[in-house]
Amino acid sequence: MSMTKSAITAVILAAGKGMRMKSRLPKGMHAIAGRPMIGHVLATVAELDAADAVLVVGPDMDIVSDYARSVTPDAAIAIQHERLGTGDAVRAAESAVREDCDVVLVIFGDTPLVQSRTLKAMAAACLGEHHVAVLGFEAADPAKYGRLVLDDKEALQAIVEFKDATPEQVAITLCNGGAMAVRRADLFRLLGKLTNKNAAEEYYLTDIVGLARAEGLSCTVITADEADVQGVNSRADLAVVEAEMQKRLRLKAMEGGATLSDPETVHFCADTQLGQDVTIGQHVVFGPDVQVADNVTIKPFCHIEGTRIEEGAQVGPYARLRPGSVIGRDAHIGNFVETKKAAIEQGAKVNHLTYIGDARVGAGSNIGAGTITCNYDGFNKYFTDIGKGAFVGSNSSLVAPVKIGDGAYIGSGSVVTKDVAGDALAVTRPQQTEKAGWAARFRAAQEARKKSGSGK
Repeated sequence: MSMTKSAITAVILAAGKGMRMKSRLPKGMHAIAGRPMIGHVLATVAELDAADAVLVVGPDMDIVSDYARSVTPDAAIAIQHERLGTGDAVRAAESAVREDCDVVLVIFGDTPLVQSRTLKAMAAACLGEHHVAVLGFEAADPAKYGRLVLDDKEALQAIVEFKDATPEQVAITLCNGGAMAVRRADLFRLLGKLTNKNAAEEYYLTDIVGLARAEGLSCTVITADEADVQGVNSRADLAVVEAEMQKRLRLKAMEGGATLSDPETVHFCADTQLGQDVTIGQHVVFGPDVQVADNVTIKPFCHIEGTRIEEGAQVGPYARLRPGSVIGRDAHIGNFVETKKAAIEQGAKVNHLTYIGDARVGAGSNIGAGTITCNYDGFNKYFTDIGKGAFVGSNSSLVAPVKIGDGAYIGSGSVVTKDVAGDALAVTRPQQTEKAGWAARFRAAQEARKKSGSGK
């Protein structure tokens, strides 16, 4: 059965404050690969053939709602006014779930590694013969996970919490992965039967399975890899999930045609885009919004964010490319060069110890070592425009706003405060003078002072 707009609604539980994170930031807003965890979950939902998304948050979590709407404008927001358990959280979403929805997928905002193929399989199970589908995994160390108890026909019989499990159930390695798919026609009726007669006095979504089986409804398990269901409850969990996400992003990059000289030292953002035949050296970090075209070389120890790098360009080592940078075709950005809101056009070279900010460097221009575009006066930013084929000598300061014409030449050590015409030479350093024999006389005088004891 195809998954149409009315078929699937994903209810994302994101009301957790994450007390163990010891942070003022809601748990779902902590980043994995440069993107909030809730952003990863919303991106996965977006792969479910245009499924509706309903986000359940607490009443004091506008930051989560605002972010969700910024990336998924049509996401509905439901408020869980009191945090009374996962079952209560899903009930809070009832009015936001369309009546013509066939299956509700309940997923968690702090489980960013779950994959769309798994959620599609869960939804398909409920669109088919089953009423409830629970996400399960084979645990290497079941520890205190809830156990999935199957009957003799391999159907899901119950979800048993570790603390309530018998010794035989504790031996089960098939564990609860948290997510659940339920036919809408059954979900909210079953939720209405939940009780909070437990130690925590909460309404548990997991009790749905027992209630469904009591009505003779079919329950099944859809399994995934253990890594896919890793949740985040602490900073240590955050690090584990980050490592797994980076492993996936590195593999994706290499499968897409990039060479990573030392994969484990390259750090990607979730939205990094790489072309083919890209070579990335050791210890390169990509921040958000980076696009790299074909045949680009990024040498070791570079930090890149908010940047587009066009075909054939070379970057690094030790370069920092900040937001708004565009590195043109076959351009060269060398060691200890920083750019910000800068267009480095085709074939231009900025090879050494240079800052280019709020600027254009024209095609084929060469920027010498130690050059600085002085773009900020303490209050406002100003633009530097360097024409094509220009040459800026080493240790020059270009005080914006200023324009360097096509083919102009700036003498080394100059401080340029006025526009320079095309093909002109601009030199602002003082005239060199020389005093013959001065150094020898100076050294002799200093030696004499030492011997006389008058020198320090």
